[in-house]
Amino acid sequence: MGLCKKNVLFLLQERTEKYADKVALGMKNKYGWREFTYRGIGLMSRKLAHYLINELNVQKGDRLAILSESKPEYGACVFASVISGMTAVPLDVKLTKYELKSILSDCEPSVIMVSEHNVEMARYLKDVIPSIKEVILMDEPTANIDEKSIYELPDNYDCKWRFRNSNSTAFIIYTSGTTGAPKGVEITFANMMAQLEDLKVALDQILPYKHVNILSILPMNHLFEMTVGFSTFLNFGFSVYYTPSLKPKDVLSIMREKQVEFMIVVPAFLKLLKTGIETELNNSSITVQTAFSIMFKLAKFIPSYRIKKFMFKKIHAKFGGHFSGCISGGAPLDVSVGEFFERIGIKVYQGYGLSETSPVVSVNTDRRGDIASVGRPLKSFEARIDEQTGELMLKGPSVMKGYHNHPELTAEVIEPDGWLHTGDIAKISKEGHIYITGRIKNMIVLSGGKKVFPEEVESVIEKSPYIAEVCVLGTSRTFGAKDGTEEITAVIVPSDEVLQKYEWDTVEKLIKDEVKKLSLRLTPYKRPINIIVSKEPLPRTTTRKVKRKEVKELVNV
Repeated sequence: MGLCKKNVLFLLQERTEKYADKVALGMKNKYGWREFTYRGIGLMSRKLAHYLINELNVQKGDRLAILSESKPEYGACVFASVISGMTAVPLDVKLTKYELKSILSDCEPSVIMVSEHNVEMARYLKDVIPSIKEVILMDEPTANIDEKSIYELPDNYDCKWRFRNSNSTAFIIYTSGTTGAPKGVEITFANMMAQLEDLKVALDQILPYKHVNILSILPMNHLFEMTVGFSTFLNFGFSVYYTPSLKPKDVLSIMREKQVEFMIVVPAFLKLLKTGIETELNNSSITVQTAFSIMFKLAKFIPSYRIKKFMFKKIHAKFGGHFSGCISGGAPLDVSVGEFFERIGIKVYQGYGLSETSPVVSVNTDRRGDIASVGRPLKSFEARIDEQTGELMLKGPSVMKGYHNHPELTAEVIEPDGWLHTGDIAKISKEGHIYITGRIKNMIVLSGGKKVFPEEVESVIEKSPYIAEVCVLGTSRTFGAKDGTEEITAVIVPSDEVLQKYEWDTVEKLIKDEVKKLSLRLTPYKRPINIIVSKEPLPRTTTRKVKRKEVKELVNV
């Protein structure tokens, strides 16, 4: 394994041979399961790499853009980019053509790989981005699509693998393309190898099995999915299955069929599952509800997950009976949601990271009872708190190379001695556990200079069963003695149950009273002054983070 640790090409070759006939990646379509073995993905990757090098004449460092939903062929595109010496640029399929044009003008790809659903967009991008030589279809060829399919490429599997320096860029991950200059995070091969080694140590504690079936639900353009759900799990020789939809019934049916044991999730997904379980309980008989309530209280004092699994076996049967747990990341986990799953026998490991750290910084593998902690930093990271601002600072081999084409933005976040500004406010316990308490840029500064973190206020308000979503932000006063200072505003979306039960006037009054009542748990200056009740769901990113800027614009209209 010595060489493998240092070179991603060796690692790719070694894993393809070691796990040759095991299923690497699979997905259900209308005809049944499409499953690719490690050998199969390896052959498809080489075939594509041969075409890229010999037919399209791509050069080392050229960019390969990928515009597709998660699917097995995505993996072949990523590996082909590595073999052919290219840099992969995974794109968010939910972006508008203007956002994608802005991103691709920044990175200038020579080839774009595209799924059937996104062919029209890829054609538009080829017309407006001069650097794009060719669009290649990632699906089986179809009569109405002229673009060459990955399946139609000549069966040439021998191509000279192009070695690159470990500090070369493996991926450019765009964190936004909406306003101003898009920010492309450059992740090197050295960054990825550091993550694979760190995550092997962390996951050996969580998944000490020879083989695990994984369900992937996050988009592959999200670095959390690319690093953990894809690269790390394939490094372990696991089988990763993709779901065509995130509807709970589709997710649960795949979990049952493939006996899924583990997942990478965002907190919003766990909240959705919890709501589904609770709705079903509320529609059950009083006897069932009472029995659940008694067992749920008892489970708090039972350390054994095996016993808890037995106590709630009907719920576990819905998940297929094999589901042991998940890593939650991408946004802060509501402690009550984490505790709910822990009580019914499903382990929730809260993780923390950011694109700029490739992305995983920590996973809470050892403090099962302390769900608020995101764990200790992975072994290659150093962490410290800036005494002036309370900001979490990080240093280590997973810290990005920089923002593509933006040295001035890079210099703003990475100090000359390598310390990265995360933008997150945090505390580190004596034992080294990290607790994230807020974002610097979300911080609300009141007229008296007092600082309020919206996340703290949100965690109190979202406890209400009447409330589906909450976003707390600072809005400027434009009148009176405090003109120009910020006030705390809470934007609330009521739950469906409340909306179906009452007239709108009643809903507004009920929600405002509820927020005021819950706010009594907060120090007076942290309580919302303005409470806005909205019928519309809050605008969110693909990983379900609230777009605070957009909410602020709606409030200020």
